[in-house]
Amino acid sequence: MKVAFLGLGVMGYPMAGHLAAKGHEVTVFNRNAEKAKAWVDQHGGASAASPAEAAKGQEIVFACVGDDPSVRDVITGDEGAIHGMENGAVFVDHTTASADVAREVAAALADKGMGFVDAPVSGGEAGAQNGQLTIMCGGGEAHYEHARPVMECYAKAVNLMGPVGSGQLCKMANQICIAGLVQGLAEGLNFAQRAGLDGKQVIDVISKGAAGSWQMENRGLTMLEDKYDFGFAVDWMRKDLRIAIAEARNNNGALLPVTALVDQFYAEIQRLGGNRWDTSSLMHRLKRAP
Repeated sequence: MKVAFLGLGVMGYPMAGHLAAKGHEVTVFNRNAEKAKAWVDQHGGASAASPAEAAKGQEIVFACVGDDPSVRDVITGDEGAIHGMENGAVFVDHTTASADVAREVAAALADKGMGFVDAPVSGGEAGAQNGQLTIMCGGGEAHYEHARPVMECYAKAVNLMGPVGSGQLCKMANQICIAGLVQGLAEGLNFAQRAGLDGKQVIDVISKGAAGSWQMENRGLTMLEDKYDFGFAVDWMRKDLRIAIAEARNNNGALLPVTALVDQFYAEIQRLGGNRWDTSSLMHRLKRAP
């Protein structure tokens, strides 16, 4: 297919690369034009000076940007993709954003005969690089089915969760679960070390039982070593948790007491200068405690 990819950050850069590797004709846009040039030098394809230019003549336009304002900017802004897309084209947004902004931009696109799928991802930078992301989608079935085979270029699982906004709501549930898991893992490992146990041995034993998790397998050892200069940044996790807490407060009434507490623990990590540390840095605040 002829496709565009908007946003070449730690996730978007390899995701767009998988599209090119699978034979799709890819045009990229990035606010930093040098990064777009580097991508083209590595993968071929073309780069564009604006989202609107990148979207011209494309069957599907993908995006992976930072937050709600960025989503609005690349879709409906003065140089947004909506001004270049053609009737019948589909926009797929991989940004983790609010369900409200998904519905907002979907309505704007629908007014011009264009489709929209909100499709946040889970799996982190490694998942993007290895083409092993999990994608949770919201939108009409026809738009989803049009985009699904292309998304499978960088995913191990792609699922339609319901109408527009449902993908974002599923991602909120994902982040709520992760926040609690990481805090529980941090407390358990800190407890083990203070009890005089060998942390690595503890992980080896309990990871084989009910306490085992992706976080334990992929972050347990680095948490023991107090290393966090990699992975999913605390700043982004706080953004995601803020979205989930607002959704619960304003729309569905779900109680999120643990999520709200862990969000404040992440605020403490930020005050310590850990804005770009991995989310497993919750362990650091426990290690510092007297």
